[in-house]
Amino acid sequence: MTQTKTQTQSTSPPRTEASLIRATLQAFRSDLFTGAFAFRPLEPLVVEGDGASRLLRVIPKSRRRSARWLPHVGVGLVAVIVFLGGAWMPAQEFTEGVLIGLVALAPVLMTLFRPVAALWLSFAVTVLTVPLTRDMIFPWTVPGLLAHLFVIVFVTSRSRPRVALELWVLTFAFSVAFGLLIGESGPTLVTAVASGLFLAVAASVRGWSSARHEVHAKEREVVAKEEVTLVERSRRTLLEERTTIARELHDVVAHHMSVVAIQAEAAPYRVENPPPELTQAFATIRENAVAALTELRRVLGVVRSADYEAPDAPQPTLGDLDALVANVREAGLTVGLTVTGAVRELPSGVELSAYRIVQEALSNALRHAPGATADVEVSYVLGGLGLRIVNGPATGLQKPTPGTGHGLTGMRERVAMLDGEMTTGPAADGGYEVTVFLPARGSDEERSV
Repeated sequence: MTQTKTQTQSTSPPRTEASLIRATLQAFRSDLFTGAFAFRPLEPLVVEGDGASRLLRVIPKSRRRSARWLPHVGVGLVAVIVFLGGAWMPAQEFTEGVLIGLVALAPVLMTLFRPVAALWLSFAVTVLTVPLTRDMIFPWTVPGLLAHLFVIVFVTSRSRPRVALELWVLTFAFSVAFGLLIGESGPTLVTAVASGLFLAVAASVRGWSSARHEVHAKEREVVAKEEVTLVERSRRTLLEERTTIARELHDVVAHHMSVVAIQAEAAPYRVENPPPELTQAFATIRENAVAALTELRRVLGVVRSADYEAPDAPQPTLGDLDALVANVREAGLTVGLTVTGAVRELPSGVELSAYRIVQEALSNALRHAPGATADVEVSYVLGGLGLRIVNGPATGLQKPTPGTGHGLTGMRERVAMLDGEMTTGPAADGGYEVTVFLPARGSDEERSV
């Protein structure tokens, strides 16, 4: 591979002065000759969006629609100045001055539609106005010079940087030829300096504007990528949380369905001489339980990853809150636990979700409010379970860890899964509060009522 690359470099023709001159002429032809008469209208300023003009930002919104034509108005103003410069030439008669002004403003107006063609028209106008001019101060007349300077600045502002050098060389060459024709050498230097200054300023402004647009474009690209990343991250977190919930539900529901199937199979043997109808009923219960368990594993089992292993320990319940609170206290958070209402056994999914919500809320308090205190209230009410986790503001020397909101997303998913309600927001003392209600219609106690 290295030998091939070396051979390719060695066989390529060396760059010579002739090749450089040929490349320069080709670039000159491409910039100022190819498509010189192409229709390239001056676009109005952009009013809205990312590419909105900074000039329009200082103008009231009610007038921005009209103000977007300011570049065209500017060209028209230059055309008026060029015309007045010709009409008031002191060495000319008024009629001749008006005619010179009218001819000189033609290239200015042409820049609105064909800027490169306006450049060549500027040279042509200079030659055509020679018979009408009595006093030649510059290779151009005063209006002709003003028009030419505007044209080359306009073309530079809409072209690549190298065009500025090409325009200066072209203007200088024309000035030298014109000076030799009329026998004047001083004006050539003046024209070269004036055009050089104008082109240098125009090229600098053009380069600065292009660099600023590139920076803004990169910033917009970075912001767009960050927004996409945040959306994808939130979506991934949401899917992971749903997957975790589905796995836990699978374990809980599968356990209960397995118990139902075993109990249904063993029930007939606990009754002496059971009637056939009872035996058949329990057999039907067992068949349905096994079928439901198989379907449950088929549907929910797809959310398990290839390396997922079911936990050996049983899923946590509200009875494990004391151990959770003790663990959080050891981590440095002062937590109070209050349980109100008639404590009863709730559906496994409700107890598991309640435990996970309290766990996530306390974890958020540890991360975002170091040194604060937290209170956990568990309320057994008719129809469900109420949770309230509130923490005070951070008081420790440790700085809070910025969060992404993914913990709240997981809690909302669990609450929505159980058709519950959840509210979150700042507390009155500057801390944070999470309030949740989980409906639990179907507990043993309520069925007995």
